[in-house]
Amino acid sequence: MLVITRKKGESILLGDNIEITIVNIDDQNVKIAIAAPREVIILRKELIKQVGEENKSAAQFNIEELEGLKSKWLRSDYYGGF
Repeated sequence: MLVITRKKGESILLGDNIEITIVNIDDQNVKIAIAAPREVIILRKELIKQVGEENKSAAQFNIEELEGLKSKWLRSDYYGGF
């Protein structure tokens, strides 16, 4: 990992077409501006982690609920007598 010290108004270039500029610095936060082509996806890491955890949770199922659905589907009256 590269660690670089920057002051307000200074920038870092990533490759030929991405520029990161320090916009503001206060006690607990650093505000940055990112100039990049539209095709470059920029995401906050903590949101990616949160979405991944929510996806894992959604993919889990309760086997008892699944068995309940299966038994409903197998009953002929569930489909209105079909």
